[in-house]
Amino acid sequence: MDLEKIQSDTETVLLDVLEKSQLQSGQILVLGLSSSEVVGGWIGKNSSLEIGQIIVHTFLEVLQERGIYLAVQGCEHLNRALVVERELAEQKGLEIVNVLPTLHAGGSGQLAAFDLMKDPVEVEYITAQAGIDIGETAIGMHIKHVQVPVRPVKRVIGSARVTALASRPKLIGGARANYRQDPLRKA
Repeated sequence: MDLEKIQSDTETVLLDVLEKSQLQSGQILVLGLSSSEVVGGWIGKNSSLEIGQIIVHTFLEVLQERGIYLAVQGCEHLNRALVVERELAEQKGLEIVNVLPTLHAGGSGQLAAFDLMKDPVEVEYITAQAGIDIGETAIGMHIKHVQVPVRPVKRVIGSARVTALASRPKLIGGARANYRQDPLRKA
């Protein structure tokens, strides 16, 4: 695997999705990551600590300078719980759960988050404003309604398919209502 290309592609996708989703300081982005898919394997079967480190480090570096929080989703063996900074969990009143991820229960992304975050904790649920899914890990349950698909400029990192979601406020009021301009909403 070309690790420099994975890092570069990750940064390109992240910057593109941030621009398209218009995330602001204080908001949350979910990362779903299958390092197995990135290296060309089957999800959950070929986990790579090195890939997890590269991708999570890239996300943290970019997001921290913008004041955006990262939530790293685990696999179904942890019921898709998420690693976040304790500061975020306390600020948002998120319930902290007691579990430590492993390579095959939580995955390489969660292990990297525990290693790279200042004070990581695991939470069961979150409502984020956007997310990036590397390797079809199913992040939708953690993105606020109304979800809007975002098409990243690159659709693959390594061998993994990449999808993304943003969110917008619900439109209420019916046919007589007027709405604020919303760059995510289709005209």
